[in-house]
Amino acid sequence: MRMNLTKTGFLAAAGILSVTQLVAQAPALNEVKPFAPETEYRTWSVGVHVGLLDQSNLIGIRRQFDQVKSNLGYGVYVKRQILPGFGIQAEYIGGKVAGAYKDNDNTFETKLPWSAALSANVTLANINWRYHEGIIKPYLNVGLGAMGFEPSANINGATNSYEQTTELFVPGGVGLKFAVANDIAIDLGYRLNLVQSTNFDGVRGGGSKDIFSYAHLGVEFALGDRSKPFLANSNPVSAMQKEYTAQYDELVAQKAAVEAQKAENEKLKSQLERLYADLADDDGDGVANRYDKCPDTPEKTKVDGAGCPLPEPKAPVVQQITVTDEDRRVVDEAIQNLEFDLGKATIRSTSHASLNKVAALLIEKNFSLKLAGHTDNTGSMQTNMRLSKERAEAVKAYLVSRGANPSRIEATGYGPTQPIASNNTAAGRQQNRRVEFTLY
Repeated sequence: MRMNLTKTGFLAAAGILSVTQLVAQAPALNEVKPFAPETEYRTWSVGVHVGLLDQSNLIGIRRQFDQVKSNLGYGVYVKRQILPGFGIQAEYIGGKVAGAYKDNDNTFETKLPWSAALSANVTLANINWRYHEGIIKPYLNVGLGAMGFEPSANINGATNSYEQTTELFVPGGVGLKFAVANDIAIDLGYRLNLVQSTNFDGVRGGGSKDIFSYAHLGVEFALGDRSKPFLANSNPVSAMQKEYTAQYDELVAQKAAVEAQKAENEKLKSQLERLYADLADDDGDGVANRYDKCPDTPEKTKVDGAGCPLPEPKAPVVQQITVTDEDRRVVDEAIQNLEFDLGKATIRSTSHASLNKVAALLIEKNFSLKLAGHTDNTGSMQTNMRLSKERAEAVKAYLVSRGANPSRIEATGYGPTQPIASNNTAAGRQQNRRVEFTLY
Protein backbone atom coordinates (compact mmCIF):
# COMPACT_ATOMS: atom_id res chain seq x y z
CA MET A 1 0.00 0.00 0.00
CA ARG A 2 2.83 2.41 0.94
CA MET A 3 4.63 1.74 -2.38
CA ASN A 4 1.43 2.40 -4.37
CA LEU A 5 0.89 5.73 -2.57
CA THR A 6 4.48 6.77 -3.26
CA LYS A 7 4.11 5.98 -6.96
CA THR A 8 0.77 7.80 -7.08
CA GLY A 9 2.28 10.89 -5.43
CA PHE A 10 5.18 10.97 -7.87
CA LEU A 11 2.83 10.57 -10.85
CA ALA A 12 0.57 13.36 -9.56
CA ALA A 13 3.51 15.72 -9.08
CA ALA A 14 4.86 14.91 -12.52
CA GLY A 15 1.42 15.53 -14.02
CA ILE A 16 1.13 18.94 -12.37
CA LEU A 17 4.59 20.00 -13.55
CA SER A 18 3.80 18.78 -17.08
CA VAL A 19 0.65 20.93 -17.16
CA THR A 20 2.69 24.03 -16.34
CA GLN A 21 5.19 23.24 -19.11
CA LEU A 22 2.44 22.79 -21.69
CA VAL A 23 0.78 26.16 -20.98
CA ALA A 24 1.33 28.58 -23.88
CA GLN A 25 3.66 31.52 -23.38
CA ALA A 26 1.64 34.29 -21.74
CA PRO A 27 1.40 37.68 -23.51
CA ALA A 28 3.08 40.76 -22.07
CA LEU A 29 1.23 42.02 -18.99
CA ASN A 30 -0.43 45.43 -18.96
CA GLU A 31 1.21 47.99 -16.71
CA VAL A 32 -1.01 48.56 -13.65
CA LYS A 33 -0.50 51.59 -11.43
CA PRO A 34 -0.66 51.33 -7.62
CA PHE A 35 -4.20 51.39 -6.19
CA ALA A 36 -5.65 50.64 -9.63
CA PRO A 37 -9.29 49.48 -9.66
CA GLU A 38 -10.08 45.79 -9.39
CA THR A 39 -11.07 45.67 -13.07
CA GLU A 40 -7.39 46.06 -14.03
CA TYR A 41 -6.64 42.62 -12.51
CA ARG A 42 -7.74 39.02 -12.83
CA THR A 43 -9.45 38.03 -9.59
CA TRP A 44 -10.80 34.49 -10.21
CA SER A 45 -8.77 31.28 -10.15
CA VAL A 46 -9.25 27.52 -9.96
CA GLY A 47 -7.01 24.93 -8.39
CA VAL A 48 -6.63 21.17 -8.22
CA HIS A 49 -4.51 19.14 -5.82
CA VAL A 50 -3.71 15.60 -4.74
CA GLY A 51 -2.09 14.40 -1.54
CA LEU A 52 -2.19 12.12 1.52
CA LEU A 53 -5.07 11.78 3.98
CA ASP A 54 -4.37 10.31 7.42
CA GLN A 55 -5.17 10.74 11.12
CA SER A 56 -1.71 11.96 12.10
CA ASN A 57 -0.81 15.64 12.30
CA LEU A 58 2.17 17.90 12.79
CA ILE A 59 1.05 19.18 16.19
CA GLY A 60 1.14 15.70 17.74
CA ILE A 61 -2.57 15.20 18.49
CA ARG A 62 -3.65 11.55 18.21
CA ARG A 63 -7.13 10.11 18.44
CA GLN A 64 -8.38 6.59 19.02
CA PHE A 65 -5.99 5.03 16.47
CA ASP A 66 -2.30 5.78 16.76
CA GLN A 67 -0.93 3.83 13.78
CA VAL A 68 -0.68 6.00 10.63
CA LYS A 69 -2.18 4.71 7.41
CA SER A 70 -1.93 7.23 4.55
CA ASN A 71 -4.38 7.21 1.66
CA LEU A 72 -4.72 9.20 -1.52
CA GLY A 73 -6.81 12.37 -1.30
CA TYR A 74 -7.80 14.86 -3.94
CA GLY A 75 -9.55 18.18 -4.21
CA VAL A 76 -10.56 21.14 -6.34
CA TYR A 77 -11.35 24.76 -5.46
CA VAL A 78 -12.55 28.04 -6.94
CA LYS A 79 -11.13 31.23 -5.44
CA ARG A 80 -12.15 34.88 -5.61
CA GLN A 81 -9.24 37.20 -4.79
CA ILE A 82 -10.54 40.33 -3.02
CA LEU A 83 -7.22 41.93 -2.03
CA PRO A 84 -3.62 41.02 -2.97
CA GLY A 85 -3.34 39.23 0.39
CA PHE A 86 -6.91 38.02 0.95
CA GLY A 87 -9.28 35.74 -0.94
CA ILE A 88 -12.34 33.53 -0.43
CA GLN A 89 -12.39 30.00 -1.83
CA ALA A 90 -14.97 27.25 -2.16
CA GLU A 91 -13.40 23.80 -2.01
CA TYR A 92 -14.13 20.09 -2.39
CA ILE A 93 -12.01 17.30 -0.85
CA GLY A 94 -12.51 13.58 -1.41
CA GLY A 95 -10.79 10.25 -0.67
CA LYS A 96 -10.64 8.13 2.44
CA VAL A 97 -8.99 8.18 5.89
CA ALA A 98 -7.77 5.08 7.70
CA GLY A 99 -5.88 4.16 10.85
CA ALA A 100 -4.93 1.31 13.17
CA TYR A 101 -4.31 0.68 16.88
CA LYS A 102 -2.19 -1.83 18.80
CA ASP A 103 -0.30 -3.52 15.96
CA ASN A 104 -3.24 -3.29 13.57
CA ASP A 105 -5.57 -5.38 15.76
CA ASN A 106 -8.09 -2.57 15.69
CA THR A 107 -8.56 -0.60 12.43
CA PHE A 108 -10.93 1.87 10.82
CA GLU A 109 -11.57 3.22 7.33
CA THR A 110 -13.75 6.26 6.56
CA LYS A 111 -14.76 7.16 3.02
CA LEU A 112 -15.40 10.80 2.04
CA PRO A 113 -17.93 10.73 -0.80
CA TRP A 114 -18.23 14.50 -0.69
CA SER A 115 -17.30 17.64 1.18
CA ALA A 116 -17.78 21.37 0.64
CA ALA A 117 -16.11 24.20 2.53
CA LEU A 118 -15.88 27.96 2.29
CA SER A 119 -12.52 29.29 3.50
CA ALA A 120 -10.63 32.53 3.87
CA ASN A 121 -7.21 32.44 2.24
CA VAL A 122 -4.76 34.92 3.80
CA THR A 123 -1.35 35.53 2.23
CA LEU A 124 1.10 35.91 5.12
CA ALA A 125 3.90 37.36 2.97
CA ASN A 126 4.63 38.22 -0.62
CA ILE A 127 8.30 37.33 -1.08
CA ASN A 128 9.88 38.78 -4.21
CA TRP A 129 13.57 38.78 -5.10
CA ARG A 130 13.57 39.76 -8.78
CA TYR A 131 10.11 40.85 -9.92
CA HIS A 132 7.28 43.12 -8.81
CA GLU A 133 4.91 40.16 -8.63
CA GLY A 134 5.07 37.70 -5.75
CA ILE A 135 7.15 34.56 -6.38
CA ILE A 136 6.81 32.68 -3.08
CA LYS A 137 3.66 33.25 -1.03
CA PRO A 138 3.14 31.59 2.39
CA TYR A 139 -0.55 31.47 3.20
CA LEU A 140 -3.02 30.57 5.95
CA ASN A 141 -6.41 28.88 5.38
CA VAL A 142 -9.34 28.71 7.76
CA GLY A 143 -13.03 28.10 7.09
CA LEU A 144 -16.17 26.11 7.71
CA GLY A 145 -17.78 23.31 5.72
CA ALA A 146 -19.89 20.19 5.67
CA MET A 147 -18.96 16.66 4.66
CA GLY A 148 -20.56 13.32 4.14
CA PHE A 149 -18.54 10.37 5.51
CA GLU A 150 -19.05 6.62 5.77
CA PRO A 151 -17.04 5.14 8.71
CA SER A 152 -16.25 1.45 9.21
CA ALA A 153 -14.32 0.10 12.24
CA ASN A 154 -12.94 -3.35 13.15
CA ILE A 155 -12.67 -3.45 16.97
CA ASN A 156 -11.48 -6.65 18.64
CA GLY A 157 -12.63 -8.71 15.66
CA ALA A 158 -16.07 -7.10 15.41
CA THR A 159 -16.80 -4.94 12.35
CA ASN A 160 -19.11 -1.94 12.63
CA SER A 161 -20.19 -0.12 9.47
CA TYR A 162 -22.28 3.03 9.43
CA GLU A 163 -24.36 4.72 6.80
CA GLN A 164 -23.27 8.04 5.41
CA THR A 165 -23.30 10.78 8.03
CA THR A 166 -23.28 14.51 7.36
CA GLU A 167 -21.45 16.76 9.82
CA LEU A 168 -19.84 20.18 9.92
CA PHE A 169 -16.05 20.42 9.91
CA VAL A 170 -13.51 23.21 10.35
CA PRO A 171 -10.59 23.17 7.85
CA GLY A 172 -7.48 25.12 8.75
CA GLY A 173 -3.95 24.98 7.47
CA VAL A 174 -0.85 26.58 6.02
CA GLY A 175 1.00 26.34 2.74
CA LEU A 176 3.29 27.85 0.13
CA LYS A 177 2.43 28.94 -3.38
CA PHE A 178 5.17 29.26 -6.00
CA ALA A 179 4.35 31.51 -8.97
CA VAL A 180 5.88 29.70 -11.95
CA ALA A 181 4.17 31.94 -14.54
CA ASN A 182 1.96 35.03 -14.68
CA ASP A 183 -1.16 32.92 -14.21
CA ILE A 184 0.09 29.62 -12.75
CA ALA A 185 1.18 28.76 -9.20
CA ILE A 186 2.30 25.49 -7.61
CA ASP A 187 0.37 24.92 -4.36
CA LEU A 188 2.08 23.00 -1.51
CA GLY A 189 -0.08 22.84 1.59
CA TYR A 190 -0.93 21.09 4.85
CA ARG A 191 -4.36 21.15 6.48
CA LEU A 192 -6.05 19.93 9.65
CA ASN A 193 -9.77 19.18 9.50
CA LEU A 194 -11.69 19.18 12.80
CA VAL A 195 -14.86 17.11 12.34
CA GLN A 196 -17.76 18.03 14.60
CA SER A 197 -18.30 14.35 15.49
CA THR A 198 -16.65 11.62 17.58
CA ASN A 199 -17.81 8.92 15.14
CA PHE A 200 -15.60 9.89 12.17
CA ASP A 201 -13.33 6.93 13.00
CA GLY A 202 -16.27 4.53 13.55
CA VAL A 203 -16.02 4.57 17.35
CA ARG A 204 -19.04 6.24 18.91
CA GLY A 205 -19.24 8.16 22.17
CA GLY A 206 -16.83 9.81 24.52
CA GLY A 207 -13.52 11.47 23.85
CA SER A 208 -12.68 14.48 21.76
CA LYS A 209 -13.99 15.27 18.34
CA ASP A 210 -12.12 13.56 15.52
CA ILE A 211 -9.45 15.22 13.40
CA PHE A 212 -7.62 14.23 10.24
CA SER A 213 -4.90 15.87 8.12
CA TYR A 214 -4.37 16.40 4.39
CA ALA A 215 -0.93 17.18 2.90
CA HIS A 216 -1.23 18.08 -0.76
CA LEU A 217 0.52 19.27 -3.90
CA GLY A 218 -1.48 21.12 -6.56
CA VAL A 219 -1.58 23.80 -9.20
CA GLU A 220 -3.64 27.00 -9.38
CA PHE A 221 -4.68 28.70 -12.64
CA ALA A 222 -5.78 32.34 -12.88
CA LEU A 223 -8.85 32.91 -15.08
CA GLY A 224 -9.65 35.77 -17.45
CA ASP A 225 -7.73 38.09 -19.78
CA ARG A 226 -4.13 36.89 -19.79
CA SER A 227 -2.81 40.39 -20.48
CA LYS A 228 -3.98 41.45 -17.00
CA PRO A 229 -1.92 40.56 -13.91
CA PHE A 230 -3.34 38.20 -11.30
CA LEU A 231 -4.32 40.12 -8.15
CA ALA A 232 -2.87 37.43 -5.87
CA ASN A 233 0.56 37.99 -7.44
CA SER A 234 0.39 41.76 -7.04
CA ASN A 235 2.78 43.46 -4.64
CA PRO A 236 1.45 47.01 -3.99
CA VAL A 237 4.60 48.17 -2.20
CA SER A 238 6.82 47.05 -5.06
CA ALA A 239 4.43 48.61 -7.59
CA MET A 240 4.65 51.94 -5.76
CA GLN A 241 8.44 51.70 -5.66
CA LYS A 242 8.53 50.86 -9.36
CA GLU A 243 6.33 53.85 -10.25
CA TYR A 244 8.40 56.17 -8.04
CA THR A 245 11.64 54.93 -9.64
CA ALA A 246 10.21 55.40 -13.14
CA GLN A 247 9.09 58.95 -12.32
CA TYR A 248 12.46 59.77 -10.78
CA ASP A 249 14.32 58.39 -13.81
CA GLU A 250 12.06 60.45 -16.08
CA LEU A 251 12.79 63.62 -14.10
CA VAL A 252 16.52 62.95 -14.25
CA ALA A 253 16.30 62.41 -18.01
CA GLN A 254 14.25 65.61 -18.42
CA LYS A 255 16.76 67.59 -16.37
CA ALA A 256 19.64 66.25 -18.49
CA ALA A 257 17.71 67.16 -21.65
CA VAL A 258 17.10 70.71 -20.34
CA GLU A 259 20.79 71.15 -19.51
CA ALA A 260 21.78 69.86 -22.92
CA GLN A 261 19.31 72.22 -24.58
CA LYS A 262 20.70 75.18 -22.60
CA ALA A 263 24.22 74.33 -23.76
CA GLU A 264 23.00 74.02 -27.33
CA ASN A 265 21.19 77.37 -27.09
CA GLU A 266 24.35 79.10 -25.82
CA LYS A 267 26.31 77.60 -28.69
CA LEU A 268 23.73 78.77 -31.23
CA LYS A 269 23.67 82.24 -29.67
CA SER A 270 27.44 82.55 -30.04
CA GLN A 271 27.24 81.37 -33.66
CA LEU A 272 24.46 83.87 -34.41
CA GLU A 273 26.48 86.74 -32.96
CA ARG A 274 29.44 85.85 -35.18
CA LEU A 275 27.09 85.49 -38.13
CA TYR A 276 25.54 88.91 -37.56
CA ALA A 277 29.02 90.42 -37.51
CA ASP A 278 29.91 88.65 -40.75
CA LEU A 279 26.65 89.70 -42.45
CA ALA A 280 27.01 93.48 -42.06
CA ASP A 281 26.00 95.22 -45.32
CA ASP A 282 27.33 98.77 -45.56
CA ASP A 283 26.04 99.59 -49.06
CA GLY A 284 22.62 98.01 -48.46
CA ASP A 285 22.65 95.88 -51.60
CA GLY A 286 21.77 92.69 -49.77
CA VAL A 287 25.27 91.18 -50.02
CA ALA A 288 27.35 91.07 -46.81
CA ASN A 289 30.60 92.99 -46.79
CA ARG A 290 32.47 89.74 -46.36
CA TYR A 291 31.28 88.52 -49.76
CA ASP A 292 30.71 91.88 -51.53
CA LYS A 293 33.19 92.34 -54.39
CA CYS A 294 31.62 95.72 -55.31
CA PRO A 295 31.23 97.39 -51.88
CA ASP A 296 30.22 100.83 -53.19
CA THR A 297 27.19 99.87 -55.28
CA PRO A 298 24.62 102.71 -55.44
CA GLU A 299 21.43 102.20 -53.48
CA LYS A 300 18.63 100.15 -55.12
CA THR A 301 21.00 98.79 -57.78
CA LYS A 302 20.23 95.21 -58.70
CA VAL A 303 23.30 93.10 -58.01
CA ASP A 304 24.43 89.52 -58.43
CA GLY A 305 25.58 87.18 -55.70
CA ALA A 306 28.96 88.89 -55.53
CA GLY A 307 27.38 92.30 -54.95
CA CYS A 308 28.20 93.66 -58.44
CA PRO A 309 25.60 95.36 -60.68
CA LEU A 310 23.67 93.06 -62.99
CA PRO A 311 23.76 93.80 -66.73
CA GLU A 312 20.68 95.40 -68.21
CA PRO A 313 18.26 92.65 -69.31
CA LYS A 314 17.73 92.26 -73.02
CA ALA A 315 14.30 92.00 -74.49
CA PRO A 316 13.36 88.36 -74.87
CA VAL A 317 13.30 86.90 -78.37
CA VAL A 318 9.89 85.45 -79.06
CA GLN A 319 10.11 82.38 -81.22
CA GLN A 320 7.04 81.49 -83.24
CA ILE A 321 6.14 77.83 -82.76
CA THR A 322 3.97 76.21 -85.44
CA VAL A 323 2.60 72.70 -85.02
CA THR A 324 1.73 71.07 -88.39
CA ASP A 325 -0.69 68.27 -89.13
CA GLU A 326 2.29 65.97 -89.77
CA ASP A 327 3.63 66.81 -86.31
CA ARG A 328 0.26 65.91 -84.77
CA ARG A 329 0.20 62.66 -86.77
CA VAL A 330 3.56 61.62 -85.27
CA VAL A 331 2.26 62.34 -81.77
CA ASP A 332 -1.07 60.53 -82.38
CA GLU A 333 0.82 57.47 -83.63
CA ALA A 334 2.92 57.46 -80.46
CA ILE A 335 -0.23 57.66 -78.33
CA GLN A 336 -1.85 54.76 -80.20
CA ASN A 337 1.25 52.58 -79.86
CA LEU A 338 2.03 53.43 -76.21
CA GLU A 339 1.77 50.33 -73.97
CA PHE A 340 2.88 49.64 -70.40
CA ASP A 341 3.32 46.46 -68.40
CA LEU A 342 0.14 45.62 -66.46
CA GLY A 343 -0.17 47.77 -63.34
CA LYS A 344 3.34 49.21 -63.81
CA ALA A 345 5.08 52.23 -65.35
CA THR A 346 7.40 50.12 -67.53
CA ILE A 347 7.08 51.01 -71.26
CA ARG A 348 6.97 47.99 -73.52
CA SER A 349 9.53 47.78 -76.33
CA THR A 350 6.79 47.82 -78.98
CA SER A 351 6.25 51.50 -78.15
CA HIS A 352 9.86 52.59 -78.63
CA ALA A 353 9.80 53.20 -82.39
CA SER A 354 6.94 55.72 -82.33
CA LEU A 355 8.37 57.42 -79.20
CA ASN A 356 11.71 57.78 -81.02
CA LYS A 357 9.91 59.80 -83.72
CA VAL A 358 8.40 62.10 -81.07
CA ALA A 359 11.85 62.63 -79.52
CA ALA A 360 13.31 63.51 -82.94
CA LEU A 361 10.46 65.95 -83.53
CA LEU A 362 11.08 67.69 -80.20
CA ILE A 363 14.81 68.00 -80.98
CA GLU A 364 14.32 69.20 -84.53
CA LYS A 365 11.64 71.83 -83.92
CA ASN A 366 12.39 72.69 -80.29
CA PHE A 367 8.78 71.97 -79.33
CA SER A 368 7.50 71.87 -75.77
CA LEU A 369 5.45 68.84 -74.74
CA LYS A 370 2.91 68.28 -71.98
CA LEU A 371 2.36 64.67 -70.88
CA ALA A 372 -0.83 63.91 -68.95
CA GLY A 373 -1.22 60.44 -67.38
CA HIS A 374 -4.73 59.06 -66.76
CA THR A 375 -6.21 55.82 -65.31
CA ASP A 376 -9.62 54.23 -64.89
CA ASN A 377 -11.29 54.17 -61.46
CA THR A 378 -10.25 50.60 -60.59
CA GLY A 379 -8.29 50.50 -57.32
CA SER A 380 -7.66 53.23 -54.75
CA MET A 381 -7.32 56.92 -55.60
CA GLN A 382 -3.84 57.00 -54.08
CA THR A 383 -2.62 54.09 -56.22
CA ASN A 384 -4.12 55.52 -59.43
CA MET A 385 -2.66 58.99 -58.87
CA ARG A 386 0.77 57.50 -58.28
CA LEU A 387 0.57 55.17 -61.32
CA SER A 388 -0.61 57.93 -63.69
CA LYS A 389 2.21 60.21 -62.55
CA GLU A 390 4.84 57.45 -62.84
CA ARG A 391 3.72 56.56 -66.37
CA ALA A 392 3.88 60.18 -67.53
CA GLU A 393 7.33 60.48 -65.95
CA ALA A 394 8.40 57.20 -67.62
CA VAL A 395 7.51 58.64 -71.07
CA LYS A 396 9.41 61.85 -70.25
CA ALA A 397 12.46 59.87 -69.10
CA TYR A 398 12.45 57.86 -72.33
CA LEU A 399 12.21 60.96 -74.55
CA VAL A 400 15.03 62.63 -72.58
CA SER A 401 17.14 59.49 -73.01
CA ARG A 402 16.69 59.98 -76.76
CA GLY A 403 18.03 63.56 -76.62
CA ALA A 404 14.91 65.65 -75.88
CA ASN A 405 15.30 68.75 -73.70
CA PRO A 406 13.92 67.85 -70.22
CA SER A 407 13.09 71.49 -69.44
CA ARG A 408 10.60 71.50 -72.31
CA ILE A 409 8.70 68.42 -71.16
CA GLU A 410 6.07 68.58 -68.40
CA ALA A 411 4.76 65.32 -66.89
CA THR A 412 1.58 65.31 -64.77
CA GLY A 413 -0.62 62.53 -63.35
CA TYR A 414 -4.39 62.98 -63.04
CA GLY A 415 -5.38 59.44 -61.99
CA PRO A 416 -9.10 58.71 -62.65
CA THR A 417 -10.24 62.36 -62.34
CA GLN A 418 -10.57 63.11 -66.10
CA PRO A 419 -12.27 60.12 -67.81
CA ILE A 420 -13.10 60.31 -71.53
CA ALA A 421 -15.41 57.26 -71.43
CA SER A 422 -17.57 55.36 -68.95
CA ASN A 423 -15.73 53.28 -66.35
CA ASN A 424 -18.69 50.88 -66.20
CA THR A 425 -17.45 48.89 -69.23
CA ALA A 426 -14.13 47.23 -70.03
CA ALA A 427 -13.89 49.20 -73.31
CA GLY A 428 -14.50 52.47 -71.47
CA ARG A 429 -11.90 51.69 -68.81
CA GLN A 430 -9.39 50.81 -71.56
CA GLN A 431 -9.92 54.25 -73.14
CA ASN A 432 -9.46 55.96 -69.79
CA ARG A 433 -6.06 54.28 -69.25
CA ARG A 434 -3.95 56.65 -71.41
CA VAL A 435 -1.13 59.20 -71.61
CA GLU A 436 -2.01 62.34 -73.60
CA PHE A 437 0.63 64.28 -75.60
CA THR A 438 0.18 68.01 -76.19
CA LEU A 439 2.65 69.88 -78.41
CA TYR A 440 3.09 73.65 -78.09
